[in-house]
Amino acid sequence: MMASTQADTRVNGPARAVHSPAGLSLGLGRLFLRYPILSRVVSLGLFFLAWEIAGRVPISYAFPTFFDTAYAFGTMIADGSLISAYGSTLQPLVIGIAISGVVGIVLGIVMGLSRMAEWLVAPLFIVLQSAPMAALIPLITFVYGIGLAAKTLAVIMLALPVIVLNGYKAVRNANPSLVAMCYSFQGTRLQQITKVIIPDASPVIFAGLRLGLAAGFIGVILAELLITPTGIGDLITYHRSVANYAEMYAAVVSIILVSTVTLAALEAFEVRVLRPEKRRG
Repeated sequence: MMASTQADTRVNGPARAVHSPAGLSLGLGRLFLRYPILSRVVSLGLFFLAWEIAGRVPISYAFPTFFDTAYAFGTMIADGSLISAYGSTLQPLVIGIAISGVVGIVLGIVMGLSRMAEWLVAPLFIVLQSAPMAALIPLITFVYGIGLAAKTLAVIMLALPVIVLNGYKAVRNANPSLVAMCYSFQGTRLQQITKVIIPDASPVIFAGLRLGLAAGFIGVILAELLITPTGIGDLITYHRSVANYAEMYAAVVSIILVSTVTLAALEAFEVRVLRPEKRRG
């Protein structure tokens, strides 16, 4: 009888261990690793639930619930106000990022290749990157007014230092073994730059471009809040002034959504074009 009980214990022991909290946690971990998007959906779901609870408590009269914000978001898309606002916001953003991307990548490569260019230009962009841009942006109004030029310059002021300094660091820290190998095969300086240094630095340069785009979003929103009442910034300011807090939060959330989708698209492009080995992994 005792032997039978011990046998049952040995047989049933592992079965109980499978249903233990540790086993359940391990199973969920494997599921999230196999389907990464599932973990993001669960994370967002928990965040939205916490938002809804905080809005119903409420933690503040000016803090709407998630469902009120989502309804306001849909209403603003349906009446065209959100789309019209982004039509005004994206124009200086696209122009500013295009200028910052071309100028920033070229300057970053030149600074990475030339000690003289580094000595002359790098301190300027280091100062610009660390400067309080929210305080400097209103000064643009005195020079360029409140039009498209002012908002474009605000985007460039925030995006250009990030792109330049990332490109500079990427080129300066290119793999020296690859450069030495090119030199040992009697490669010219131009071949070293075009065939070795720039391809090796391109992932970091592209990462700097993504960071510059994120900074550009901040620049254009600051410009619309502080300089010229147009676009999505004007939408936020208006709904705040008339206490339409759900609409105000919907406009803020739309900025996060647009920037997230744009950065994700750039990252996907980088993985597909510049880093195919990461996609295969």
